Amino acid sequence: MVLQSLKNCLWLSCILRTPKACFRSTASGGLIIQSVSNDVYQNLAVEDWIHDHMDLEKQQVLFLWRNSPAVVIGRHQNPWQECNLRLLRQKNIKLARRRSGGGTVYHDLGNINLTFFTTRKKYQRMENLKLIVKALKALRPQLDIHVTDRYDILLDRQYKISGTAAKLGRTSAYHHCTLLCNADKFVLSSVLKSPYKGLKSNATPSVPALVKNLFEEDPSLTPEMLLDAIAKEYAAQHQIDYHITVINPADETLLPGISNKTKELQTWEWVYGKTPKFSVSTSLNMTYKDSVLDVKVNIDVKHGRIEVCNIDLPEQWLPPGLYSELVKNLTGSKFCPNETTTLVTTLLRVCPQDDELHSRWSLLCENMIMLM
Repeated sequence: MVLQSLKNCLWLSCILRTPKACFRSTASGGLIIQSVSNDVYQNLAVEDWIHDHMDLEKQQVLFLWRNSPAVVIGRHQNPWQECNLRLLRQKNIKLARRRSGGGTVYHDLGNINLTFFTTRKKYQRMENLKLIVKALKALRPQLDIHVTDRYDILLDRQYKISGTAAKLGRTSAYHHCTLLCNADKFVLSSVLKSPYKGLKSNATPSVPALVKNLFEEDPSLTPEMLLDAIAKEYAAQHQIDYHITVINPADETLLPGISNKTKELQTWEWVYGKTPKFSVSTSLNMTYKDSVLDVKVNIDVKHGRIEVCNIDLPEQWLPPGLYSELVKNLTGSKFCPNETTTLVTTLLRVCPQDDELHSRWSLLCENMIMLM
């Protein structure tokens, strides 16, 4: 298997280094590629690389990949609206923004990902989904699965097992979808539930759906079996040899420039900064000593940074100068708990040496950080 994988990589290297005009000399019709990486940023970068570099007029591509736990949002989505960011941080689950549209999905090793690359003219989302259904039916004829008009795949007429998204470029296109085999549904439902209240945004919202693992229907199924069945069906439909080329997304010799694509997808500016403008209008019910304070907060966020910040505190609860300094420093900063923590820690150093004042300041700052 190791020798075969090495041969595959050398073969693909020859293809990718060949000028586009010479692609005729390679295997025609279709190419099946599988990533050895479980890193969401590396695998999304491979999608970008194939879309940008391969001549899809000569050869369509099926890309197979799996990720360690990650939440992936669509290009035009709001992460604060789509998921529980605090829980993601606690569980060390990665958050990624892809370049296609669509809704938010949870990935782990019990979930497989499929990306179909074609020219824009040959792009056929429904045909790809029918191919998946045909492959699953060949594997387990008893499965009750079908494709909906919304381009989802349903199990037993009600449970979503696959969601879809796409990117249509000027000449190239790709359609990618998930397939639930044995994903952790408890984590899935927990992390895809936003705790944020009073958030208003024009970002694309996800549509909630009942989900089910194929493993629940047939415990003998594994992600590896599903990948193999789909790859075989793809090869049959494209009339090519069943041949999976294994690649390492960190290999710059094979995929020149891939490291920069991966790094860009990890940046705060891409994951959070690309969020459409939104606002948060909420109340902080802060318990201080024997009383509960109702503190109104209104924040406008643009490009992931606080553009306007208003905190309606009880009169004399904090010195006006300290309050003004807090609002001034928050304005223009990232809507981010780490940056805000650093900011308020710095401000605390210039706060008068008064224990009660410090307690009030800390309580307010803790509640503000929890908003993020």
